[in-house]
Amino acid sequence: MFDFSAEAGFVGLFAASFVAATVLPGGSEFVLIAVIHRYPDAVWQAVGVATAGNTLGGMTSYAAGRLIPNRVQHKAIIYLHRYGYWALLFSWVPLVGDALAVAAGWLRFNPWIALVLFAIGKLARYALVAGGWNWFASALLPRLVQ
Repeated sequence: MFDFSAEAGFVGLFAASFVAATVLPGGSEFVLIAVIHRYPDAVWQAVGVATAGNTLGGMTSYAAGRLIPNRVQHKAIIYLHRYGYWALLFSWVPLVGDALAVAAGWLRFNPWIALVLFAIGKLARYALVAGGWNWFASALLPRLVQ
């Protein structure tokens, strides 16, 4: 899978990031790492593509939530009532984040504020993954291989 993900490049990264932010199963961190490994001079471009795909996927979940007419009580709704818009910064957290995005749609949160908070949270996530990989690949991996 590692080679396939690297070959898929930025289009594959965008697609994996998009799917990872919906209720469909999937993880985009390994694809991000594969793209960074393949294109080491394009770290920030890869982070940007992953952030854009994941943010758009989150907004898709948000839109799905807006289409659901009944507001079923759910743990994510309780968090959103308690913490408001700020809870959307955690829309990147696996399982919980998808529910937060859908619940934000159910509650008719302002889509522009949701978009900005989704993007900030997801950018922080992918920047940490990319930074962690770069540190591992440059500082730790050479010592482990020796």
